[in-house]
Amino acid sequence: MNVVKIATAGSVDDGKSTLIGRILYDTKSLTQDKLEAIEEKSKQRGFDYLDFSLATDGLVAEREQGITIDVAHIYFSTPKTSFIIADTPGHIEYTRNMVTGASNSQASIILVDARNGVVEQTYRHFFINNLLRVKDVIVAVNKMDLVDFSEEKFNQIKGEIKYLAEKSDYQNQNITFIPLSALKGDNVVNSSENTPWYKGETLLNHLENLGTEDTEEVSKARFPVQTVIRPKTDEYHDFRGYAGKLYGGDLAIGDPVKVLPSATTSTIKSIQFFDKEYARAKRGSSVNITLEDDVNVSRGDMLVKVGEEPSVVKQLEATICWMDKAPLQASQKYYIKHGANDVQAKITELTALIRTDFTGKEEAPSQLLLNEIGEVSLKVSKPLFVDSYAKNKANGAFIIINPKTNTTSGVGFIK
Repeated sequence: MNVVKIATAGSVDDGKSTLIGRILYDTKSLTQDKLEAIEEKSKQRGFDYLDFSLATDGLVAEREQGITIDVAHIYFSTPKTSFIIADTPGHIEYTRNMVTGASNSQASIILVDARNGVVEQTYRHFFINNLLRVKDVIVAVNKMDLVDFSEEKFNQIKGEIKYLAEKSDYQNQNITFIPLSALKGDNVVNSSENTPWYKGETLLNHLENLGTEDTEEVSKARFPVQTVIRPKTDEYHDFRGYAGKLYGGDLAIGDPVKVLPSATTSTIKSIQFFDKEYARAKRGSSVNITLEDDVNVSRGDMLVKVGEEPSVVKQLEATICWMDKAPLQASQKYYIKHGANDVQAKITELTALIRTDFTGKEEAPSQLLLNEIGEVSLKVSKPLFVDSYAKNKANGAFIIINPKTNTTSGVGFIK
């Protein structure tokens, strides 16, 4: 069964939590006690309908204010697909939460209130999905029941989003527009008779038909070694395997590989997962690999195909989303975690502050504040083997750690 990870985003009162609750309700994914609790709470609030947002807003503050604050993960399945939805907050002060939720997602749903159309928050949500190279974006034009299911209003919003898409530097993105009413259920799980002019799929059908192969871009194989397996038992006295998760592309038995940073070469001898052996490992697989030659490989090293080597650098140019209350300034020192490697780093230059409404950049800012996105240059204490984020998401991203507090201060995307 396919597993699809989805992020959601929307401005205040766009109906994001209600949409997720409606999906859970219509797919019969809510337990009986949860459904009874929603019914009771809806009656207490004087509603003559079920308030589906109660199915996802777990924090007390979220339920009291009717907003999403933290990232919540919701799991449900249909006969065709299993879904993991990262319900991310849309407010500007929670930009870091949205980046966190969308960073591991294969598709994204951006909600737009049909009454208000495209607003400032919509620009930010669309910008972040472009920055993170989310391949499939669904623009869910919600609350169509409050604009009498106007095709004209839907097409107006569609045109504004397409105009934004033309400004993006990520042109491989698939954008789908769906008119719906999360509260009433129109075009969420079931097709609506109120939109005879809409000939596309329902939201759930579209998500089911994405498939994991459609939402991941193939690139060059990268196998960062997480641990070296040496059982040292009589049966496996000479066994030496390298365990990790494969990113980007596939690896097969017989492939010539290079070990970084030593640059020694060998050939893949076997590929194992638990007690089974395979001829090929697909990207996304967590496997154990053995080599034909007894070469030196340690945690933090990387296996790549010969001729498909990444860049080996000590100077990085990156886009940063800042997540720390203490501002980022030039000359500050941090730790960078890139894959299995932890290295010291120094910010050498703040190049630009990026305006997330697609209006450009502010050159050479003095600092980056919490939730701001900017471009920086930095030096690291030892070479890293990297790709640009545009070519390989896993090998092109890193996190910045404050050495004094050990907190995650930011996330970076290598240019």
